[in-house]
Amino acid sequence: MINVTKLLTGMKGEGDHLRYAITAGAKPHGVSAGKGPVVVWNVTRACNLSCRHCYADACAVKDPDEMSTAEAKEFIEDLAAFQVPVLLFSGGEPLIRKDIFELISFAASKGLRPVVSTNGTLITPDKARMLKEAGVKYVGISLDGLGERHDIFRGKRGSFEQALAGIRNCLSIGQKVGVRFTISKHTYGDLDGILDLIERENIPRACFYHLVYSGRGSALQQEDVTREQSRLALDKIIAKTMDLHSKGKQVELLTVDNHADGVYLYQWMKEHNPEHAAELLELLRRNGGNRSGVAIGCVDWHGRAYPDQFTRDIEIGNIREQKFSEIWRDAAHPVMAGLRDRKSLLKGRCRECAWLDICNGNFRARASVSGDFWAADPSCYLSDREIGIV
Repeated sequence: MINVTKLLTGMKGEGDHLRYAITAGAKPHGVSAGKGPVVVWNVTRACNLSCRHCYADACAVKDPDEMSTAEAKEFIEDLAAFQVPVLLFSGGEPLIRKDIFELISFAASKGLRPVVSTNGTLITPDKARMLKEAGVKYVGISLDGLGERHDIFRGKRGSFEQALAGIRNCLSIGQKVGVRFTISKHTYGDLDGILDLIERENIPRACFYHLVYSGRGSALQQEDVTREQSRLALDKIIAKTMDLHSKGKQVELLTVDNHADGVYLYQWMKEHNPEHAAELLELLRRNGGNRSGVAIGCVDWHGRAYPDQFTRDIEIGNIREQKFSEIWRDAAHPVMAGLRDRKSLLKGRCRECAWLDICNGNFRARASVSGDFWAADPSCYLSDREIGIV
């Protein structure tokens, strides 16, 4: 995750201490210190939508072997003892789970920072209030285009208006909320409109995700944007960032799942504001690039643990058999060990890249579609010249 607003304008974001506060080259939040990562928890597979890019391959009904409330609370207690900084409740659609508010409240009571990733369609005024009262610090709501384009992508007519209503319901009671937007060929045409919507609706935060080929997304590699469109998307996000900043608006724009963005931002800064380029580069080095298996992990509704929420074909353990803290500390799976010291394992352009210290080989889940987990990430849009191999 790259905080574009922070890097270009210096505006502070709530999660910046996890991304930029460490010493350059150190292992981010606590692998070496015995602390836990940010954990994405897919609390259920059930969902009321059928999104084209769903990494969890969600379905309409609850899995009969979904973790029980008691198992969930035991898991949460372990995360708290492991000093996990953030627990992200995801799905499927997390609000479908009947005990979701009880679990969020329990997590908050244990000192965890609960955040929710949702399609937003179920957030009525009452549900927005319940989220806030349970202790949710942030709600991320997915918008993948405007109107009909979003509805087609999400598989349900009217879902855009329902999601927008969910955002407004959160805003109306002071529940911090933001937009999640996945950049793909299908959604790219509405990027300008989404950026304008964020400003018009006074939405304080937005995360722009690069497509990852996982779950149903694995069939969508052909739906990824071109390299030129990736660059143009960043240009649009940069322009909106600077425009909002010039207007004095406290809006945070971030990009997710492609650390080529960091190099692109550094190059932009060198051209437009060179006196701050070295500072930006230092922050990127502190961030360290992709953190799968290091500072972010995932657990699904069966208790299966993964290096991140997209790498679903590599199960590193199961919390029904071993505590998450033990799975994470042991790093017994060879891929986990590799992710924590991956530079000698990377191949192709990633191995040769001059920016490896700020990218860390980008996203392995995308690279693995080639059949080789350590191959070059096909979504790197930087030229050979830009990465220093010609």
